[in-house]
Amino acid sequence: MEFSHPDTELAGQPIGYWSWAAHKAVVGHIREALAAHGVSQPQWWVLAQLAGSEHGRTREQLTAVLSGYLDVGSHLDAEIDAVVARDWARQDDVERLRLTAEGSALHAELATLQQSLRDRIHSDITDEEYVRTLKVLQRMIRNVDGRFWHH
Repeated sequence: MEFSHPDTELAGQPIGYWSWAAHKAVVGHIREALAAHGVSQPQWWVLAQLAGSEHGRTREQLTAVLSGYLDVGSHLDAEIDAVVARDWARQDDVERLRLTAEGSALHAELATLQQSLRDRIHSDITDEEYVRTLKVLQRMIRNVDGRFWHH
């Protein structure tokens, strides 16, 4: 691959720009692929959380896990409502959400899509390079007293 600058110049490039460009490209790629299936990224997150839960989850539990994802915050209730409205999940008497058969089938289809997206995004990048990159980004976040969390 041909890079944008020689290493000596890359060392002086602004992390704000490159982290933004990576976010825009990668998240945009993922969201575009999900939209082609009629699903938003937060709806995918809800489906994935419900699929991984034998006893279902309450809205509060989903919000606790997902509210920090890409600043979705207060919009999460509308995304959960959309999952229920589309009959991908149902809420029981004790307010636990569980996937429907349709929701389970959609989750399986989208899980395959997500794996193919990850494979493309990680193409020609070793696990060691990826881990090193994440560790550097985490150190940079800590250096500015930022917060991060991912399940």
